[in-house]
Amino acid sequence: MFLDKTGVFLLGAKPELASAKVCPQICRAADYMTCDSSGNERLSPKCNCCLAGKGCTIYYSDGTSKIC
Repeated sequence: MFLDKTGVFLLGAKPELASAKVCPQICRAADYMTCDSSGNERLSPKCNCCLAGKGCTIYYSDGTSKIC
């Protein structure tokens, strides 16, 4: 048992196994995305690179792109 940062007691939890990832919910208008795993297939865009994952590229409405 231990006390986490929020003051909640957790029973039987193993903090060394926790791998929480905090993703900002900042979104830009994106048209589509591609990922290495899907080749050139146009996929529905994720909100940002944190959610899209490594190996994906998000293509925005303004003509720019972001390689994740």
